[in-house]
Amino acid sequence: MLKRSLTASLVTVLALGAATACSSSSGTSSNASGTPTVTLMVGGIDKQIYLPYQLAQDLGFYKKYGVNVKLSTETDGGVGAEDAMASGQVDMAGAWYNHTIDFQAKGKSVEDVVQLSGAPGEREMCATKSGVHSAADFRGKTLGVTDLGSGTDTLTKFLAANKGIKPDQLTRIGVGAGSTAVAALQNGKAACVMTTQPTVTAIEKKGIGYSAIDLASTQGAQSAMGGAWPAAGVLARTDWVNSHKDTVQKVVDALVATMHWINTHSAADIADKLPPSFVNNALVTKADYIAALNQDKGQFLPDGIMPASGPKTALATEELAGNATSSINLGTTFTNDFAIKANKLEGFTIKTTAAGPNG
Repeated sequence: MLKRSLTASLVTVLALGAATACSSSSGTSSNASGTPTVTLMVGGIDKQIYLPYQLAQDLGFYKKYGVNVKLSTETDGGVGAEDAMASGQVDMAGAWYNHTIDFQAKGKSVEDVVQLSGAPGEREMCATKSGVHSAADFRGKTLGVTDLGSGTDTLTKFLAANKGIKPDQLTRIGVGAGSTAVAALQNGKAACVMTTQPTVTAIEKKGIGYSAIDLASTQGAQSAMGGAWPAAGVLARTDWVNSHKDTVQKVVDALVATMHWINTHSAADIADKLPPSFVNNALVTKADYIAALNQDKGQFLPDGIMPASGPKTALATEELAGNATSSINLGTTFTNDFAIKANKLEGFTIKTTAAGPNG
């Protein structure tokens, strides 16, 4: 979904070969010790909104819970993580929950097996002289999204529609993320870009833009969208989940433990565990990264549970954006079963009010 990664080429070289070799088209493999291997592609692995997938690896939690997870990331111009999963190129996708609704509208059965965040983690960053201070100012503007058809595209259309602005009354262009999003704003290609940390901090440090709309926190999402908006999760084809339940449980066990770790540790602790290239690069310093994470850490759910209002809010977004209708069966787009078992396994307290079987 959210495409483009500052370290995409490096991560892909290291991991994509493994992802292809162990793809779900040939079934999940096991090593000599019988440990299952799962391929998981993330929609921008070095973005803060997607940090739990890599953090679980760096904390040794996948290994602890008995699964070998091969991580890869989307590349510029490449196939999206959710599409790679749906087509069987990889087993799982680290992507936004709303894609499960999109897939069902297209006749494909995909489900979210663990929910990692309750907000998109995005901000509408607008050029200093753009004159945009809310979605009501979108009319006639060129707005940058990660890619057309991406989650940021859906959110942009939703925010506009919420203010009575139709899709043909604005222009949406794909600008990627990281340095390409910064360049689009700096060069006047777009009046605003919807993006995440650490790109937000980079734009602010350069003095080329400001945050006009905050979707980075659960509170911000509730204010702008009417409720918690589940974003980052782990998506997989329902038929694959049903035939690999033990393996799915191990992946969810590891990620629920990671969410608990995030909830009980500081932004600095988290940054110390991530790869150096994620937290200190051409866009931001480590201090910037930690400050940004302190600001947005509240988007992460402590227990991997789908929030009660989340699916309905996401569906309302998709309907208003013209991507789906109320005929969607939300109960088949997610499951809390694996996360509930994972929390019980370690004696964690479930803090999120869970969505029921009907969303």
